[in-house]
Amino acid sequence: MAQVIKADWGVQDIPFQAGKLAVVTGATGGLGYETALELARAGAEVVLAGRNDAKGADALRRLSAAVPGAQIRFEKVDLASLGSINAFADRLIAQGRAIDILVNNAAVMATPKRSTTADGFELQLGTNYLSHFALTARLLPLLQRSRHSRVVSVSSGAHKRGKKRIDFDDLQSERKYSPFDAYCQSKLAMLMFAFELQRRSDANGWGLLSNAAHPGFARTDLIANGPGTDSILARLAKFMGVFLSQSAADGALPLLYAATDPDARPAGYYGPKNMFEMKGPVAVAVIDRAAQDLDAAKQLWNASEELTGATWGTIDSLREVASR
Repeated sequence: MAQVIKADWGVQDIPFQAGKLAVVTGATGGLGYETALELARAGAEVVLAGRNDAKGADALRRLSAAVPGAQIRFEKVDLASLGSINAFADRLIAQGRAIDILVNNAAVMATPKRSTTADGFELQLGTNYLSHFALTARLLPLLQRSRHSRVVSVSSGAHKRGKKRIDFDDLQSERKYSPFDAYCQSKLAMLMFAFELQRRSDANGWGLLSNAAHPGFARTDLIANGPGTDSILARLAKFMGVFLSQSAADGALPLLYAATDPDARPAGYYGPKNMFEMKGPVAVAVIDRAAQDLDAAKQLWNASEELTGATWGTIDSLREVASR
Protein backbone atom coordinates (compact mmCIF):
# COMPACT_ATOMS: atom_id res chain seq x y z
CA MET A 1 0.00 0.00 0.00
CA ALA A 2 1.43 3.38 -1.03
CA GLN A 3 2.34 5.63 1.86
CA VAL A 4 0.63 9.01 2.07
CA ILE A 5 2.35 11.77 4.06
CA LYS A 6 0.54 14.85 5.34
CA ALA A 7 0.99 17.53 2.67
CA ASP A 8 2.30 20.19 5.04
CA TRP A 9 4.22 17.95 7.45
CA GLY A 10 6.57 20.13 9.49
CA VAL A 11 8.31 20.53 12.82
CA GLN A 12 4.93 21.08 14.46
CA ASP A 13 4.18 17.43 13.72
CA ILE A 14 7.22 15.99 15.49
CA PRO A 15 5.98 13.88 18.40
CA PHE A 16 7.18 14.72 21.91
CA GLN A 17 10.65 13.21 22.30
CA ALA A 18 11.21 13.61 26.05
CA GLY A 19 13.17 10.73 27.56
CA LYS A 20 14.82 9.83 24.26
CA LEU A 21 18.50 10.08 23.42
CA ALA A 22 19.44 11.07 19.87
CA VAL A 23 22.91 11.00 18.33
CA VAL A 24 23.40 13.14 15.22
CA THR A 25 26.64 13.08 13.26
CA GLY A 26 27.78 16.24 11.53
CA ALA A 27 25.59 18.20 13.93
CA THR A 28 27.60 21.42 14.23
CA GLY A 29 26.18 22.92 11.04
CA GLY A 30 23.82 22.49 8.12
CA LEU A 31 21.36 19.63 8.11
CA GLY A 32 22.81 18.05 11.22
CA TYR A 33 22.43 21.23 13.24
CA GLU A 34 18.84 21.77 12.10
CA THR A 35 18.00 18.15 12.89
CA ALA A 36 19.57 18.40 16.34
CA LEU A 37 17.76 21.70 16.97
CA GLU A 38 14.31 20.30 16.29
CA LEU A 39 14.95 17.09 18.19
CA ALA A 40 16.05 19.17 21.19
CA ARG A 41 13.03 21.46 20.77
CA ALA A 42 10.83 18.34 20.88
CA GLY A 43 12.37 17.37 24.21
CA ALA A 44 15.02 14.82 23.25
CA GLU A 45 18.48 14.71 24.78
CA VAL A 46 20.84 15.21 21.85
CA VAL A 47 24.49 14.34 21.33
CA LEU A 48 26.03 16.60 18.72
CA ALA A 49 28.78 14.56 17.11
CA GLY A 50 31.41 16.50 15.18
CA ARG A 51 35.13 16.83 14.65
CA ASN A 52 35.70 20.52 15.43
CA ASP A 53 35.71 21.67 19.05
CA ALA A 54 35.19 25.33 18.18
CA LYS A 55 32.23 24.57 15.91
CA GLY A 56 30.86 22.28 18.60
CA ALA A 57 31.01 25.03 21.20
CA ASP A 58 29.34 27.48 18.83
CA ALA A 59 26.58 24.99 17.99
CA LEU A 60 25.91 24.41 21.68
CA ARG A 61 25.73 28.16 22.27
CA ARG A 62 23.27 28.68 19.42
CA LEU A 63 21.13 25.71 20.41
CA SER A 64 20.99 26.78 24.05
CA ALA A 65 19.86 30.24 22.97
CA ALA A 66 17.19 28.80 20.67
CA VAL A 67 16.00 26.14 23.13
CA PRO A 68 16.58 27.28 26.73
CA GLY A 69 17.09 24.28 28.98
CA ALA A 70 17.86 21.95 26.08
CA GLN A 71 19.60 18.71 27.01
CA ILE A 72 22.50 18.85 24.58
CA ARG A 73 26.18 18.05 24.56
CA PHE A 74 28.99 17.95 22.04
CA GLU A 75 31.05 14.80 21.58
CA LYS A 76 34.11 14.89 19.37
CA VAL A 77 34.44 12.33 16.60
CA ASP A 78 36.37 12.42 13.35
CA LEU A 79 34.51 10.24 10.89
CA ALA A 80 37.63 10.02 8.74
CA SER A 81 39.26 7.89 11.45
CA LEU A 82 38.13 4.49 12.69
CA GLY A 83 40.17 5.10 15.83
CA SER A 84 38.19 8.24 16.59
CA ILE A 85 34.92 6.43 15.85
CA ASN A 86 35.85 3.63 18.24
CA ALA A 87 36.84 6.09 20.97
CA PHE A 88 33.55 7.96 20.53
CA ALA A 89 31.56 4.72 20.70
CA ASP A 90 33.53 3.57 23.75
CA ARG A 91 32.57 6.74 25.60
CA LEU A 92 28.88 6.23 24.84
CA ILE A 93 29.06 2.55 25.74
CA ALA A 94 30.71 3.40 29.05
CA GLN A 95 27.81 5.73 29.81
CA GLY A 96 25.45 2.81 29.10
CA ARG A 97 22.52 4.95 27.97
CA ALA A 98 20.15 3.48 25.39
CA ILE A 99 20.21 5.30 22.05
CA ASP A 100 16.75 5.87 20.60
CA ILE A 101 17.69 7.76 17.43
CA LEU A 102 20.91 7.64 15.41
CA VAL A 103 21.08 10.03 12.46
CA ASN A 104 24.00 9.14 10.17
CA ASN A 105 24.31 12.53 8.51
CA ALA A 106 27.91 13.76 8.28
CA ALA A 107 29.34 13.96 4.77
CA VAL A 108 31.87 15.53 2.45
CA MET A 109 31.12 16.21 -1.19
CA ALA A 110 33.07 16.07 -4.44
CA THR A 111 36.53 16.79 -3.06
CA PRO A 112 38.51 17.91 -6.15
CA LYS A 113 41.49 15.59 -5.69
CA ARG A 114 41.45 12.02 -4.47
CA SER A 115 42.46 11.88 -0.84
CA THR A 116 42.15 9.28 1.87
CA THR A 117 41.02 8.91 5.46
CA ALA A 118 43.35 8.02 8.29
CA ASP A 119 42.70 4.36 7.45
CA GLY A 120 43.42 4.71 3.74
CA PHE A 121 39.84 4.77 2.46
CA GLU A 122 38.89 7.11 -0.37
CA LEU A 123 37.72 10.17 1.57
CA GLN A 124 34.09 10.32 0.42
CA LEU A 125 33.41 6.61 0.68
CA GLY A 126 35.21 6.49 4.01
CA THR A 127 33.61 9.56 5.61
CA ASN A 128 30.12 9.36 4.15
CA TYR A 129 29.54 5.63 4.27
CA LEU A 130 32.16 3.35 5.85
CA SER A 131 32.37 5.52 8.96
CA HIS A 132 28.62 5.25 9.54
CA PHE A 133 28.67 1.52 8.85
CA ALA A 134 31.34 1.10 11.53
CA LEU A 135 29.68 3.53 13.96
CA THR A 136 26.28 1.88 13.71
CA ALA A 137 27.86 -1.52 14.31
CA ARG A 138 29.63 -0.28 17.43
CA LEU A 139 26.46 1.38 18.76
CA LEU A 140 24.16 -1.55 18.00
CA PRO A 141 24.07 -2.77 21.63
CA LEU A 142 22.96 0.69 22.80
CA LEU A 143 20.37 0.86 20.03
CA GLN A 144 19.08 -2.52 21.18
CA ARG A 145 18.59 -1.16 24.66
CA SER A 146 15.89 1.14 23.32
CA ARG A 147 12.47 -0.38 22.78
CA HIS A 148 11.92 1.54 19.54
CA SER A 149 15.29 2.61 18.14
CA ARG A 150 15.68 4.20 14.73
CA VAL A 151 18.68 4.54 12.46
CA VAL A 152 18.34 7.19 9.76
CA SER A 153 20.92 7.07 6.98
CA VAL A 154 21.19 10.28 4.98
CA SER A 155 21.45 9.59 1.26
CA SER A 156 21.00 11.93 -1.72
CA GLY A 157 19.20 12.23 -5.01
CA ALA A 158 22.73 11.83 -6.37
CA HIS A 159 22.47 8.10 -5.64
CA LYS A 160 20.65 7.91 -9.00
CA ARG A 161 23.52 9.56 -10.86
CA GLY A 162 27.21 8.95 -11.38
CA LYS A 163 28.02 5.34 -12.26
CA LYS A 164 24.63 4.31 -10.80
CA ARG A 165 26.15 1.22 -9.21
CA ILE A 166 28.73 0.19 -6.64
CA ASP A 167 31.99 -0.35 -8.49
CA PHE A 168 33.38 -3.31 -6.60
CA ASP A 169 36.31 -3.51 -9.03
CA ASP A 170 37.41 -0.01 -8.02
CA LEU A 171 35.57 0.66 -4.77
CA GLN A 172 38.20 3.11 -3.54
CA SER A 173 38.49 4.99 -6.86
CA GLU A 174 42.17 4.08 -7.10
CA ARG A 175 42.17 3.43 -10.85
CA LYS A 176 40.09 6.44 -11.76
CA TYR A 177 38.86 9.22 -9.51
CA SER A 178 35.87 11.36 -10.42
CA PRO A 179 34.85 13.70 -7.57
CA PHE A 180 31.13 13.55 -8.28
CA ASP A 181 31.05 9.84 -9.16
CA ALA A 182 32.72 9.06 -5.84
CA TYR A 183 30.14 11.17 -4.02
CA CYS A 184 27.26 9.48 -5.84
CA GLN A 185 28.66 6.05 -5.00
CA SER A 186 28.97 6.94 -1.30
CA LYS A 187 25.35 8.07 -1.19
CA LEU A 188 24.15 4.97 -3.07
CA ALA A 189 26.05 2.93 -0.48
CA MET A 190 24.26 4.78 2.33
CA LEU A 191 20.86 3.97 0.85
CA MET A 192 21.75 0.33 0.29
CA PHE A 193 23.05 0.18 3.86
CA ALA A 194 19.75 1.48 5.25
CA PHE A 195 17.79 -1.24 3.47
CA GLU A 196 20.24 -4.04 4.22
CA LEU A 197 20.40 -3.02 7.89
CA GLN A 198 16.63 -3.40 8.10
CA ARG A 199 16.76 -6.82 6.45
CA ARG A 200 19.47 -8.01 8.83
CA SER A 201 17.70 -6.53 11.83
CA ASP A 202 14.57 -8.44 10.89
CA ALA A 203 16.54 -11.65 10.32
CA ASN A 204 18.56 -11.40 13.54
CA GLY A 205 16.02 -9.87 15.88
CA TRP A 206 17.96 -6.65 16.46
CA GLY A 207 14.73 -4.67 16.81
CA LEU A 208 15.79 -1.67 14.73
CA LEU A 209 13.80 0.54 12.43
CA SER A 210 16.26 1.49 9.70
CA ASN A 211 15.27 3.97 7.04
CA ALA A 212 16.77 6.74 4.91
CA ALA A 213 16.15 10.30 3.86
CA HIS A 214 17.62 12.97 1.65
CA PRO A 215 17.40 16.79 1.86
CA GLY A 216 17.00 17.66 -1.79
CA PHE A 217 18.97 20.74 -2.81
CA ALA A 218 19.53 22.29 0.62
CA ARG A 219 21.62 25.39 1.13
CA THR A 220 24.47 24.16 3.35
CA ASP A 221 28.27 24.42 3.36
CA LEU A 222 28.66 21.03 1.69
CA ILE A 223 29.83 22.44 -1.64
CA ALA A 224 31.97 25.17 -0.04
CA ASN A 225 33.73 22.56 2.08
CA GLY A 226 34.15 20.18 -0.88
CA PRO A 227 34.78 21.45 -4.40
CA GLY A 228 34.95 25.03 -3.10
CA THR A 229 33.13 28.27 -3.82
CA ASP A 230 35.08 28.91 -7.03
CA SER A 231 34.32 25.51 -8.56
CA ILE A 232 32.11 24.87 -11.55
CA LEU A 233 29.77 22.91 -9.31
CA ALA A 234 29.50 25.87 -6.91
CA ARG A 235 28.74 28.31 -9.74
CA LEU A 236 26.14 25.94 -11.19
CA ALA A 237 24.60 25.45 -7.76
CA LYS A 238 24.43 29.20 -7.22
CA PHE A 239 22.59 29.67 -10.51
CA MET A 240 20.22 26.74 -10.01
CA GLY A 241 19.74 27.50 -6.35
CA VAL A 242 17.70 30.59 -7.15
CA PHE A 243 14.92 28.32 -8.42
CA LEU A 244 15.58 24.86 -7.01
CA SER A 245 17.10 25.11 -3.54
CA GLN A 246 15.60 25.27 -0.09
CA SER A 247 16.93 26.19 3.34
CA ALA A 248 18.86 23.75 5.51
CA ALA A 249 15.92 23.82 7.93
CA ASP A 250 13.54 22.68 5.18
CA GLY A 251 16.11 20.15 3.95
CA ALA A 252 16.19 18.60 7.42
CA LEU A 253 12.45 17.88 7.42
CA PRO A 254 12.70 14.50 5.62
CA LEU A 255 15.39 13.48 8.14
CA LEU A 256 13.16 14.50 11.03
CA TYR A 257 10.19 12.67 9.55
CA ALA A 258 12.26 9.50 9.19
CA ALA A 259 13.59 9.86 12.74
CA THR A 260 10.38 10.63 14.60
CA ASP A 261 7.09 10.14 12.79
CA PRO A 262 5.05 7.09 13.85
CA ASP A 263 4.17 6.42 10.21
CA ALA A 264 7.77 6.37 8.96
CA ARG A 265 8.31 2.86 7.67
CA PRO A 266 11.11 0.32 8.02
CA ALA A 267 13.28 0.59 4.90
CA GLY A 268 11.40 3.75 3.94
CA TYR A 269 13.03 6.55 1.99
CA TYR A 270 11.95 10.17 2.26
CA GLY A 271 12.79 13.45 0.56
CA PRO A 272 11.28 16.64 -0.85
CA LYS A 273 8.36 16.27 -3.22
CA ASN A 274 8.80 19.00 -5.83
CA MET A 275 11.21 20.00 -8.61
CA PHE A 276 12.65 16.51 -9.15
CA GLU A 277 12.94 16.08 -5.37
CA MET A 278 15.02 19.24 -5.04
CA LYS A 279 12.66 21.11 -2.69
CA GLY A 280 9.20 21.07 -1.20
CA PRO A 281 7.20 19.15 1.39
CA VAL A 282 8.20 15.74 2.72
CA ALA A 283 7.23 12.82 0.50
CA VAL A 284 8.20 9.26 -0.27
CA ALA A 285 11.37 9.49 -2.35
CA VAL A 286 12.23 7.62 -5.53
CA ILE A 287 14.63 4.70 -5.13
CA ASP A 288 16.91 3.84 -8.02
CA ARG A 289 16.96 0.21 -9.10
CA ALA A 290 20.64 -0.11 -8.14
CA ALA A 291 19.75 0.55 -4.49
CA GLN A 292 17.38 -2.41 -4.54
CA ASP A 293 19.95 -4.96 -5.76
CA LEU A 294 19.96 -7.55 -2.97
CA ASP A 295 23.10 -9.33 -4.14
CA ALA A 296 25.03 -6.07 -4.40
CA ALA A 297 23.81 -5.05 -0.95
CA LYS A 298 25.15 -8.28 0.56
CA GLN A 299 28.44 -7.86 -1.28
CA LEU A 300 28.74 -4.28 -0.06
CA TRP A 301 27.99 -5.31 3.52
CA ASN A 302 30.65 -8.03 3.43
CA ALA A 303 33.20 -5.69 1.88
CA SER A 304 32.41 -3.05 4.50
CA GLU A 305 32.92 -5.53 7.34
CA GLU A 306 36.27 -6.55 5.88
CA LEU A 307 37.44 -2.97 5.34
CA THR A 308 36.37 -1.56 8.70
CA GLY A 309 36.72 -4.64 10.89
CA ALA A 310 33.22 -3.92 12.19
CA THR A 311 31.33 -6.74 13.84
CA TRP A 312 27.64 -6.66 14.54
CA GLY A 313 27.34 -7.64 18.18
CA THR A 314 24.40 -7.71 20.55
CA ILE A 315 23.56 -6.67 24.10
CA ASP A 316 25.68 -9.60 25.28
CA SER A 317 28.72 -8.08 23.56
CA LEU A 318 28.02 -4.80 25.36
CA ARG A 319 28.15 -6.64 28.69
CA GLU A 320 31.48 -8.13 27.67
CA VAL A 321 32.87 -4.68 26.88
CA ALA A 322 31.56 -3.28 30.15
CA SER A 323 33.14 -6.08 32.17
CA ARG A 324 36.66 -5.58 30.76
